[in-house]
Amino acid sequence: NDPGYERHLGRGVNKQKAAAERERLFKIIEDLVQWENTNNEEVLERARAEIRRSWRETCELNKNHPQAAELFNPEKLPAFHDPFAGGGALPLEAQRLGLESYASDLNPVAVTINKAMIEIPPRFAGRPPVGPIPAGEKQAKLHEDWRGARGLAEDVRRYGAWMREQAEQRIGHLYPKITITAEMAAERPDLKPLVGQQLTVIAWLWARTVKSPNPAFSHVDVPLASTFVLSSKAGKEAYVEPVVEGDSYRFTVKVGKSTEAAKAGTAAGKRGGFYCLLSKSPIDYKYIRNEGQAGRMGARLMAIVAEGARGRVYLPPSEAHEAIAHQAQPMWRPNVKLHGKCRVNVSNYGLDVYGDLFTPRQLVALTTFSDLVGEAIAKARADALAAGMPDDGRGLDAGGTGATAYAEAIGVYLAMAVDYAANYWSVTATPADGFIRGT
Repeated sequence: NDPGYERHLGRGVNKQKAAAERERLFKIIEDLVQWENTNNEEVLERARAEIRRSWRETCELNKNHPQAAELFNPEKLPAFHDPFAGGGALPLEAQRLGLESYASDLNPVAVTINKAMIEIPPRFAGRPPVGPIPAGEKQAKLHEDWRGARGLAEDVRRYGAWMREQAEQRIGHLYPKITITAEMAAERPDLKPLVGQQLTVIAWLWARTVKSPNPAFSHVDVPLASTFVLSSKAGKEAYVEPVVEGDSYRFTVKVGKSTEAAKAGTAAGKRGGFYCLLSKSPIDYKYIRNEGQAGRMGARLMAIVAEGARGRVYLPPSEAHEAIAHQAQPMWRPNVKLHGKCRVNVSNYGLDVYGDLFTPRQLVALTTFSDLVGEAIAKARADALAAGMPDDGRGLDAGGTGATAYAEAIGVYLAMAVDYAANYWSVTATPADGFIRGT
Protein backbone atom coordinates (compact mmCIF):
# COMPACT_ATOMS: atom_id res chain seq x y z
CA ASN A 1 0.00 0.00 0.00
CA ASP A 2 1.12 3.55 -0.67
CA PRO A 3 2.15 5.14 2.65
CA GLY A 4 0.53 8.52 1.85
CA TYR A 5 -2.24 9.80 4.13
CA GLU A 6 -5.82 8.96 3.05
CA ARG A 7 -8.23 10.95 5.22
CA HIS A 8 -11.36 9.03 4.14
CA LEU A 9 -9.73 5.80 5.30
CA GLY A 10 -7.97 7.22 8.30
CA ARG A 11 -4.64 5.70 7.34
CA GLY A 12 -1.16 6.75 6.20
CA VAL A 13 1.35 9.38 7.23
CA ASN A 14 2.15 12.98 6.27
CA LYS A 15 3.92 13.91 3.02
CA GLN A 16 7.42 14.07 4.48
CA LYS A 17 7.21 10.70 6.19
CA ALA A 18 5.40 9.19 3.20
CA ALA A 19 8.23 10.26 0.86
CA ALA A 20 10.83 8.63 3.11
CA GLU A 21 8.73 5.45 3.37
CA ARG A 22 8.30 5.30 -0.40
CA GLU A 23 12.07 5.45 -0.86
CA ARG A 24 12.42 2.48 1.48
CA LEU A 25 9.85 0.51 -0.51
CA PHE A 26 11.40 1.54 -3.83
CA LYS A 27 14.77 0.26 -2.60
CA ILE A 28 13.23 -3.20 -2.16
CA ILE A 29 12.02 -3.09 -5.77
CA GLU A 30 15.43 -1.88 -6.96
CA ASP A 31 17.08 -4.82 -5.20
CA LEU A 32 14.51 -7.29 -6.54
CA VAL A 33 15.19 -6.49 -10.20
CA GLN A 34 18.93 -7.16 -9.91
CA TRP A 35 19.70 -10.41 -11.73
CA GLU A 36 22.20 -11.50 -9.07
CA ASN A 37 19.38 -11.35 -6.49
CA THR A 38 17.20 -13.86 -8.34
CA ASN A 39 17.65 -16.41 -5.56
CA ASN A 40 18.65 -14.01 -2.77
CA GLU A 41 16.36 -15.10 0.05
CA GLU A 42 17.13 -12.03 2.16
CA VAL A 43 15.92 -9.69 -0.59
CA LEU A 44 12.91 -11.87 -1.41
CA GLU A 45 11.90 -12.10 2.25
CA ARG A 46 11.97 -8.31 2.60
CA ALA A 47 9.49 -8.06 -0.27
CA ARG A 48 7.35 -10.88 1.13
CA ALA A 49 7.24 -9.17 4.53
CA GLU A 50 5.99 -5.95 2.96
CA ILE A 51 3.27 -7.83 1.07
CA ARG A 52 2.14 -9.49 4.29
CA ARG A 53 2.17 -6.16 6.15
CA SER A 54 0.20 -4.46 3.39
CA TRP A 55 -2.37 -7.28 3.39
CA ARG A 56 -2.83 -7.12 7.16
CA GLU A 57 -3.46 -3.38 6.88
CA THR A 58 -6.00 -4.00 4.11
CA CYS A 59 -7.76 -6.60 6.24
CA GLU A 60 -7.92 -4.18 9.17
CA LEU A 61 -9.48 -1.51 6.96
CA ASN A 62 -12.10 -4.03 5.79
CA LYS A 63 -12.81 -5.77 9.10
CA ASN A 64 -16.44 -4.62 8.99
CA HIS A 65 -17.06 -6.03 5.52
CA PRO A 66 -19.97 -8.53 5.60
CA GLN A 67 -17.65 -11.23 4.14
CA ALA A 68 -14.58 -10.18 6.09
CA ALA A 69 -13.95 -13.66 7.49
CA GLU A 70 -13.91 -15.12 3.99
CA LEU A 71 -12.30 -12.36 1.96
CA PHE A 72 -10.07 -10.51 4.42
CA ASN A 73 -8.30 -13.11 6.53
CA PRO A 74 -5.02 -11.49 7.70
CA GLU A 75 -3.44 -14.93 8.08
CA LYS A 76 -4.08 -15.98 4.46
CA LEU A 77 -2.70 -13.96 1.55
CA PRO A 78 -4.95 -13.65 -1.51
CA ALA A 79 -4.12 -15.91 -4.43
CA PHE A 80 -2.83 -14.57 -7.75
CA HIS A 81 -4.55 -15.59 -11.00
CA ASP A 82 -3.44 -14.67 -14.50
CA PRO A 83 -6.06 -15.89 -17.02
CA PHE A 84 -3.89 -14.95 -20.02
CA ALA A 85 -0.57 -16.11 -18.63
CA GLY A 86 1.45 -16.58 -21.83
CA GLY A 87 4.99 -17.53 -20.82
CA GLY A 88 4.10 -17.27 -17.12
CA ALA A 89 6.38 -14.41 -16.04
CA LEU A 90 3.75 -12.83 -13.76
CA PRO A 91 2.57 -16.04 -12.01
CA LEU A 92 6.21 -17.04 -11.48
CA GLU A 93 7.07 -13.73 -9.82
CA ALA A 94 3.91 -13.92 -7.67
CA GLN A 95 4.94 -17.39 -6.54
CA ARG A 96 8.47 -16.22 -5.70
CA LEU A 97 6.96 -13.48 -3.57
CA GLY A 98 4.93 -15.92 -1.52
CA LEU A 99 1.55 -15.85 -3.25
CA GLU A 100 -0.44 -18.90 -4.31
CA SER A 101 -0.35 -18.71 -8.12
CA TYR A 102 -2.84 -19.83 -10.74
CA ALA A 103 -2.29 -19.46 -14.47
CA SER A 104 -4.26 -20.39 -17.56
CA ASP A 105 -4.01 -19.87 -21.30
CA LEU A 106 -5.67 -21.13 -24.48
CA ASN A 107 -2.29 -21.93 -26.08
CA PRO A 108 -1.16 -25.47 -25.11
CA VAL A 109 2.49 -24.45 -25.48
CA ALA A 110 1.97 -21.63 -22.99
CA VAL A 111 0.22 -24.05 -20.63
CA THR A 112 3.19 -26.42 -20.78
CA ILE A 113 5.63 -23.57 -20.09
CA ASN A 114 3.54 -22.44 -17.11
CA LYS A 115 3.44 -25.96 -15.72
CA ALA A 116 7.21 -26.17 -16.08
CA MET A 117 7.71 -22.84 -14.33
CA ILE A 118 5.18 -22.73 -11.51
CA GLU A 119 3.59 -26.16 -11.06
CA ILE A 120 6.27 -28.81 -11.45
CA PRO A 121 9.15 -27.35 -9.35
CA PRO A 122 7.15 -27.08 -6.07
CA ARG A 123 5.96 -30.66 -6.46
CA PHE A 124 9.53 -31.93 -6.23
CA ALA A 125 11.03 -29.25 -3.99
CA GLY A 126 13.82 -30.17 -1.62
CA ARG A 127 14.78 -33.44 -3.30
CA PRO A 128 18.43 -34.28 -3.92
CA PRO A 129 19.44 -35.21 -7.48
CA VAL A 130 19.47 -38.88 -8.48
CA GLY A 131 21.36 -38.72 -11.79
CA PRO A 132 24.98 -39.78 -12.26
CA ILE A 133 27.56 -37.03 -11.96
CA PRO A 134 28.92 -36.28 -15.47
CA ALA A 135 32.29 -37.85 -16.26
CA GLY A 136 35.24 -35.65 -15.45
CA GLU A 137 33.46 -33.67 -12.74
CA LYS A 138 34.57 -33.83 -9.15
CA GLN A 139 32.49 -35.76 -6.64
CA ALA A 140 29.82 -33.54 -5.13
CA LYS A 141 30.20 -32.42 -1.52
CA LEU A 142 28.80 -34.71 1.15
CA HIS A 143 26.16 -32.17 2.18
CA GLU A 144 24.72 -30.07 -0.62
CA ASP A 145 21.99 -27.47 -0.38
CA TRP A 146 19.09 -28.93 -2.34
CA ARG A 147 16.44 -26.51 -1.15
CA GLY A 148 13.69 -25.48 -3.55
CA ALA A 149 14.14 -26.74 -7.11
CA ARG A 150 17.95 -26.99 -6.92
CA GLY A 151 17.92 -30.79 -6.94
CA LEU A 152 15.57 -30.97 -9.93
CA ALA A 153 17.63 -28.38 -11.81
CA GLU A 154 20.82 -30.33 -11.10
CA ASP A 155 19.23 -33.50 -12.47
CA VAL A 156 18.16 -31.69 -15.63
CA ARG A 157 21.79 -30.62 -16.03
CA ARG A 158 23.12 -34.12 -15.37
CA TYR A 159 20.76 -35.90 -17.75
CA GLY A 160 21.37 -33.17 -20.33
CA ALA A 161 25.09 -33.98 -20.07
CA TRP A 162 24.24 -37.67 -20.43
CA MET A 163 22.21 -36.94 -23.58
CA ARG A 164 25.07 -34.93 -25.04
CA GLU A 165 27.51 -37.76 -24.35
CA GLN A 166 25.18 -40.30 -25.96
CA ALA A 167 24.58 -38.06 -28.98
CA GLU A 168 28.31 -37.65 -29.47
CA GLN A 169 28.73 -41.43 -29.55
CA ARG A 170 25.92 -41.84 -32.08
CA ILE A 171 26.38 -38.91 -34.45
CA GLY A 172 29.73 -37.43 -33.47
CA HIS A 173 31.23 -38.59 -36.76
CA LEU A 174 29.01 -36.05 -38.53
CA TYR A 175 30.60 -33.23 -36.52
CA PRO A 176 34.37 -33.63 -36.96
CA LYS A 177 37.02 -31.46 -35.37
CA ILE A 178 39.28 -29.47 -37.65
CA THR A 179 43.06 -29.67 -37.67
CA ILE A 180 45.07 -26.48 -38.22
CA THR A 181 47.57 -27.28 -40.95
CA ALA A 182 50.78 -25.60 -42.03
CA GLU A 183 49.07 -24.75 -45.34
CA MET A 184 46.41 -22.78 -43.46
CA ALA A 185 49.08 -20.94 -41.48
CA ALA A 186 50.97 -20.08 -44.66
CA GLU A 187 48.04 -17.90 -45.72
CA ARG A 188 47.16 -16.77 -42.21
CA PRO A 189 50.13 -15.96 -39.91
CA ASP A 190 47.73 -15.70 -36.95
CA LEU A 191 47.18 -19.48 -37.23
CA LYS A 192 50.88 -20.41 -36.82
CA PRO A 193 50.66 -20.97 -33.03
CA LEU A 194 47.76 -23.37 -33.65
CA VAL A 195 49.40 -25.61 -36.26
CA GLY A 196 48.81 -29.26 -35.43
CA GLN A 197 45.99 -28.54 -33.00
CA GLN A 198 42.56 -30.11 -33.36
CA LEU A 199 39.85 -27.57 -32.65
CA THR A 200 36.19 -28.18 -31.89
CA VAL A 201 33.91 -26.69 -34.52
CA ILE A 202 31.03 -24.65 -33.09
CA ALA A 203 29.46 -23.58 -36.39
CA TRP A 204 29.58 -24.32 -40.08
CA LEU A 205 28.45 -21.24 -42.00
CA TRP A 206 26.77 -21.80 -45.34
CA ALA A 207 25.62 -19.42 -48.06
CA ARG A 208 22.45 -20.11 -49.99
CA THR A 209 23.04 -20.46 -53.74
CA VAL A 210 21.14 -20.31 -57.04
CA LYS A 211 22.23 -20.91 -60.61
CA SER A 212 23.65 -17.78 -62.18
CA PRO A 213 21.09 -16.01 -64.42
CA ASN A 214 23.91 -15.17 -66.85
CA PRO A 215 23.89 -17.81 -69.69
CA ALA A 216 27.69 -17.90 -69.69
CA PHE A 217 27.71 -19.01 -66.04
CA SER A 218 24.36 -20.80 -65.79
CA HIS A 219 26.16 -23.97 -64.65
CA VAL A 220 27.55 -22.21 -61.56
CA ASP A 221 25.78 -22.01 -58.17
CA VAL A 222 26.45 -18.46 -57.01
CA PRO A 223 26.10 -17.29 -53.37
CA LEU A 224 23.32 -15.12 -51.97
CA ALA A 225 24.92 -13.40 -48.99
CA SER A 226 23.81 -10.08 -47.55
CA THR A 227 27.22 -9.78 -45.88
CA PHE A 228 30.53 -11.63 -45.73
CA VAL A 229 31.39 -10.26 -42.29
CA LEU A 230 31.99 -13.02 -39.72
CA SER A 231 32.94 -10.89 -36.73
CA SER A 232 32.94 -7.14 -36.24
CA LYS A 233 34.07 -7.24 -32.61
CA ALA A 234 37.03 -4.93 -32.02
CA GLY A 235 40.28 -6.88 -32.15
CA LYS A 236 38.45 -10.01 -33.37
CA GLU A 237 37.39 -8.86 -36.85
CA ALA A 238 37.10 -11.49 -39.56
CA TYR A 239 35.38 -11.76 -42.92
CA VAL A 240 34.95 -14.05 -45.91
CA GLU A 241 36.60 -13.09 -49.18
CA PRO A 242 35.40 -14.85 -52.34
CA VAL A 243 38.14 -15.54 -54.89
CA VAL A 244 36.94 -15.77 -58.50
CA GLU A 245 38.93 -18.15 -60.71
CA GLY A 246 37.59 -18.22 -64.26
CA ASP A 247 34.10 -19.72 -64.18
CA SER A 248 34.42 -20.86 -60.55
CA TYR A 249 35.12 -19.37 -57.17
CA ARG A 250 36.27 -20.33 -53.71
CA PHE A 251 35.94 -18.79 -50.26
CA THR A 252 38.82 -17.76 -48.04
CA VAL A 253 38.78 -16.09 -44.65
CA LYS A 254 40.63 -12.91 -43.77
CA VAL A 255 41.24 -11.39 -40.34
CA GLY A 256 41.24 -7.67 -39.70
CA LYS A 257 38.78 -4.90 -40.40
CA SER A 258 36.23 -5.79 -43.03
CA THR A 259 36.34 -4.21 -46.47
CA GLU A 260 33.31 -2.39 -47.85
CA ALA A 261 32.85 -5.24 -50.33
CA ALA A 262 32.77 -7.76 -47.49
CA LYS A 263 30.18 -5.73 -45.62
CA ALA A 264 27.91 -5.65 -48.68
CA GLY A 265 28.25 -9.34 -49.57
CA THR A 266 26.50 -10.03 -52.88
CA ALA A 267 23.48 -7.91 -51.96
CA ALA A 268 22.31 -5.37 -54.52
CA GLY A 269 20.72 -2.87 -52.18
CA LYS A 270 17.83 -3.22 -49.76
CA ARG A 271 15.24 -4.24 -52.37
CA GLY A 272 17.50 -4.97 -55.30
CA GLY A 273 18.06 -8.66 -54.58
CA PHE A 274 21.61 -9.87 -55.23
CA TYR A 275 24.15 -10.02 -58.03
CA CYS A 276 26.09 -12.84 -59.65
CA LEU A 277 29.56 -13.09 -58.13
CA LEU A 278 31.08 -14.05 -61.51
CA SER A 279 29.29 -11.81 -64.01
CA LYS A 280 27.83 -9.09 -61.76
CA SER A 281 24.46 -9.78 -63.39
CA PRO A 282 21.50 -8.79 -61.20
CA ILE A 283 19.54 -11.55 -59.41
CA ASP A 284 16.11 -10.27 -58.46
CA TYR A 285 13.82 -11.89 -55.91
CA LYS A 286 11.45 -13.19 -58.56
CA TYR A 287 14.29 -15.21 -60.09
CA ILE A 288 15.36 -16.49 -56.65
CA ARG A 289 11.80 -17.56 -55.81
CA ASN A 290 11.45 -19.37 -59.13
CA GLU A 291 14.73 -21.20 -58.54
CA GLY A 292 13.62 -22.17 -55.04
CA GLN A 293 10.24 -23.45 -56.20
CA ALA A 294 11.98 -25.44 -58.93
CA GLY A 295 14.20 -27.09 -56.32
CA ARG A 296 17.37 -25.52 -57.63
CA MET A 297 18.30 -23.50 -54.55
CA GLY A 298 21.34 -24.97 -52.82
CA ALA A 299 23.95 -24.16 -50.19
CA ARG A 300 27.73 -23.95 -50.11
CA LEU A 301 30.03 -24.03 -47.11
CA MET A 302 31.48 -20.55 -46.69
CA ALA A 303 33.43 -20.64 -43.41
CA ILE A 304 34.05 -22.68 -40.29
CA VAL A 305 34.04 -21.31 -36.76
CA ALA A 306 36.11 -23.24 -34.20
CA GLU A 307 36.73 -22.79 -30.50
CA GLY A 308 40.31 -21.88 -29.68
CA ALA A 309 42.04 -21.39 -26.34
CA ARG A 310 41.62 -17.64 -26.65
CA GLY A 311 38.22 -17.49 -28.29
CA ARG A 312 36.72 -18.18 -31.66
CA VAL A 313 38.88 -19.01 -34.66
CA TYR A 314 37.45 -18.29 -38.13
CA LEU A 315 38.63 -20.69 -40.83
CA PRO A 316 38.06 -21.21 -44.56
CA PRO A 317 35.72 -24.00 -45.70
CA SER A 318 36.95 -27.58 -45.92
CA GLU A 319 35.92 -29.91 -48.74
CA ALA A 320 36.13 -32.84 -46.33
CA HIS A 321 33.80 -31.16 -43.84
CA GLU A 322 31.36 -30.25 -46.59
CA ALA A 323 31.34 -33.85 -47.82
CA ILE A 324 30.66 -35.17 -44.30
CA ALA A 325 27.69 -32.81 -43.96
CA HIS A 326 26.22 -34.22 -47.16
CA GLN A 327 26.61 -37.79 -45.86
CA ALA A 328 23.94 -37.31 -43.21
CA GLN A 329 20.81 -39.34 -43.93
CA PRO A 330 17.92 -38.73 -41.52
CA MET A 331 15.74 -41.74 -40.74
CA TRP A 332 12.71 -39.49 -40.34
CA ARG A 333 11.56 -36.24 -41.89
CA PRO A 334 8.52 -34.14 -40.89
CA ASN A 335 6.45 -33.91 -44.07
CA VAL A 336 3.52 -32.01 -42.58
CA LYS A 337 2.59 -29.01 -44.72
CA LEU A 338 3.68 -25.63 -43.39
CA HIS A 339 0.74 -23.56 -42.27
CA GLY A 340 -0.01 -20.21 -40.66
CA LYS A 341 2.57 -17.46 -40.43
CA CYS A 342 5.49 -19.76 -41.19
CA ARG A 343 4.29 -20.01 -44.81
CA VAL A 344 4.29 -16.25 -45.38
CA ASN A 345 7.83 -16.05 -46.76
CA VAL A 346 9.50 -19.44 -46.89
CA SER A 347 6.89 -21.04 -49.14
CA ASN A 348 7.84 -18.51 -51.82
CA TYR A 349 11.23 -20.20 -52.01
CA GLY A 350 10.06 -23.80 -52.34
CA LEU A 351 10.01 -24.65 -48.63
CA ASP A 352 6.59 -26.34 -48.35
CA VAL A 353 6.82 -28.86 -45.50
CA TYR A 354 8.43 -28.64 -42.06
CA GLY A 355 11.24 -30.93 -43.16
CA ASP A 356 12.32 -28.30 -45.70
CA LEU A 357 13.28 -25.99 -42.84
CA PHE A 358 16.20 -28.25 -41.85
CA THR A 359 19.27 -29.68 -43.53
CA PRO A 360 19.66 -33.47 -43.44
CA ARG A 361 22.35 -33.17 -40.75
CA GLN A 362 20.14 -30.91 -38.65
CA LEU A 363 17.32 -33.45 -38.89
CA VAL A 364 19.66 -36.24 -37.81
CA ALA A 365 20.71 -34.21 -34.77
CA LEU A 366 17.19 -33.18 -33.78
CA THR A 367 15.86 -36.72 -34.21
CA THR A 368 18.73 -38.12 -32.16
CA PHE A 369 18.19 -35.69 -29.29
CA SER A 370 14.41 -36.18 -29.43
CA ASP A 371 14.86 -39.94 -29.10
CA LEU A 372 17.28 -39.42 -26.23
CA VAL A 373 14.66 -37.49 -24.22
CA GLY A 374 12.58 -40.65 -23.92
CA GLU A 375 15.66 -42.67 -23.01
CA ALA A 376 16.64 -40.09 -20.39
CA ILE A 377 13.18 -40.35 -18.79
CA ALA A 378 13.52 -44.13 -18.51
CA LYS A 379 17.04 -43.80 -17.09
CA ALA A 380 15.97 -41.13 -14.60
CA ARG A 381 13.13 -43.33 -13.31
CA ALA A 382 15.51 -46.28 -12.86
CA ASP A 383 18.07 -44.07 -11.11
CA ALA A 384 15.39 -42.57 -8.85
CA LEU A 385 14.19 -46.02 -7.79
CA ALA A 386 17.78 -47.11 -7.17
CA ALA A 387 18.29 -44.03 -4.99
CA GLY A 388 15.35 -45.06 -2.82
CA MET A 389 12.71 -42.69 -4.17
CA PRO A 390 9.23 -44.20 -3.69
CA ASP A 391 6.99 -44.61 -6.71
CA ASP A 392 3.21 -44.41 -6.82
CA GLY A 393 3.19 -45.44 -10.48
CA ARG A 394 1.47 -42.23 -11.53
CA GLY A 395 2.81 -39.77 -14.06
CA LEU A 396 2.76 -35.98 -14.00
CA ASP A 397 -0.71 -35.68 -15.55
CA ALA A 398 -2.14 -38.00 -12.91
CA GLY A 399 -0.71 -35.91 -10.09
CA GLY A 400 2.11 -38.32 -9.29
CA THR A 401 4.93 -37.36 -6.96
CA GLY A 402 7.07 -40.50 -7.14
CA ALA A 403 9.86 -41.75 -9.37
CA THR A 404 7.68 -41.99 -12.49
CA ALA A 405 6.43 -38.40 -12.25
CA TYR A 406 9.88 -37.12 -11.27
CA ALA A 407 11.45 -38.71 -14.35
CA GLU A 408 8.74 -37.22 -16.54
CA ALA A 409 9.39 -33.80 -14.96
CA ILE A 410 13.04 -34.04 -15.97
CA GLY A 411 11.88 -35.03 -19.45
CA VAL A 412 9.74 -31.89 -19.75
CA TYR A 413 12.76 -29.62 -19.33
CA LEU A 414 15.00 -31.72 -21.58
CA ALA A 415 12.33 -31.67 -24.30
CA MET A 416 12.10 -27.90 -23.99
CA ALA A 417 15.85 -27.65 -24.47
CA VAL A 418 15.62 -29.71 -27.69
CA ASP A 419 12.68 -27.59 -28.83
CA TYR A 420 14.69 -24.43 -28.20
CA ALA A 421 17.63 -25.87 -30.13
CA ALA A 422 15.37 -26.42 -33.15
CA ASN A 423 15.05 -22.63 -33.46
CA TYR A 424 18.79 -22.43 -34.15
CA TRP A 425 19.37 -25.73 -35.93
CA SER A 426 17.38 -24.73 -38.99
CA VAL A 427 18.04 -23.21 -42.39
CA THR A 428 16.09 -20.08 -41.43
CA ALA A 429 17.84 -19.48 -38.11
CA THR A 430 19.47 -16.21 -39.12
CA PRO A 431 17.60 -14.81 -42.14
CA ALA A 432 19.04 -11.33 -41.61
CA ASP A 433 22.54 -12.26 -42.75
CA GLY A 434 21.60 -14.82 -45.34
CA PHE A 435 23.69 -17.60 -43.81
CA ILE A 436 22.62 -21.11 -42.96
CA ARG A 437 24.03 -21.91 -39.56
CA GLY A 438 24.81 -25.59 -39.90
CA THR A 439 25.04 -27.78 -36.82
